[in-house]
Amino acid sequence: MDYCLTDEQKMIVELARKVAQEKIKPVRQEYDESGEFPWDIVKELSQADLMGLYIAQEYGGFGGGVMELCLAVEELCKVDGGISLALAATALGTFPIILFGTDEQKKKYLPRIAKGEALAAFGLTEPESGSDAGATKTTAKKEGDYYILNGTKCFITNGGMAEIYSVIAMTDKARGSRGASAFIVEKGTPGFTFGKKENKMGIRASATCELIFQDCKVPKANLLGKEGAGFIVAMKTLDQSRPGVAAQALGIAAGALDESIEYAKTRKQFDHPISSFQAIQHMLANMATEVEAARALVYAVARAVDKGDKDVSGASAMSKLYASDVAMRVTTDAVQIFGGYGYMKEYPVEKMMRDAKITQIYEGTNQIQRNVIALDLIKKSAKKK
Repeated sequence: MDYCLTDEQKMIVELARKVAQEKIKPVRQEYDESGEFPWDIVKELSQADLMGLYIAQEYGGFGGGVMELCLAVEELCKVDGGISLALAATALGTFPIILFGTDEQKKKYLPRIAKGEALAAFGLTEPESGSDAGATKTTAKKEGDYYILNGTKCFITNGGMAEIYSVIAMTDKARGSRGASAFIVEKGTPGFTFGKKENKMGIRASATCELIFQDCKVPKANLLGKEGAGFIVAMKTLDQSRPGVAAQALGIAAGALDESIEYAKTRKQFDHPISSFQAIQHMLANMATEVEAARALVYAVARAVDKGDKDVSGASAMSKLYASDVAMRVTTDAVQIFGGYGYMKEYPVEKMMRDAKITQIYEGTNQIQRNVIALDLIKKSAKKK
């Protein structure tokens, strides 16, 4: 289908596809088994100028937006949903700086990220504070020209690998979520260390790690926005980043569909390719329809975000919810089409199914997405009266 991509956007798709096919595909199984971080692929993404797609040209980026990011992530994830997170999770950690950073903060950090010299990460989730962001326990106490951070973040994508972290901490516990603030914390800051690296079911080439703050001194110049704006920073960031997760899910689903079509054409049973069986044809038809529907929604939401639509929370949640559910259904069907081979690690759909599952969980579980969507509907309905 023609999604009215510009020539520049088509170029991004082709470039990301080339990196995925030539550089990622040959090593994806190796990285899935080892769980090592793919620094060699990060280098390839940097050399292809893909790391700064969504960063303004004045800060060394391509000058695109969420749409350009989604196009690249989708293509990369058609081959591997974990390796591509080096790019996607960096965007998540960078959006708070783009949205709320001062010009000085942007000049200091964005060029390094755009060039691929530094990865970024977003520090929100804690052992007792996932979907309930207002229950954040990490604290930030102001002392002179610094804030002293204490606490632990968990399940942080790019954790330990990133150089730049956007971190949410409580500056005034008495105010609940309105007492949270956001900070830029650099790797190597005294008092900032890393804990457990998680051994995951899927996206194994992506580093997922604890962030530990013990009397960590962060300059007050690293405050994002103002004190008490941390919850707003987090929510606005997620509005921007959820289409990226949706694009990851979309890519995984589209990749599984491609693999299923090729396998069905070559696998024979009863002296016929299984693609000639109506049962398989109907499965492929359903998979393709859902992938196209997810793509249309993801692209529409990404474009709305880039256009500056101020009320994208519900739509952003919809894109993440629908695309990730599609990814889980399509990859499950892909394994079924492959039969016994689909259950074996030497075939890619087994990994795709494992990778798809996380897209229903992180950056807000799909149950939380339904809450966001429903509240948005109710709020808009009240405005009409």
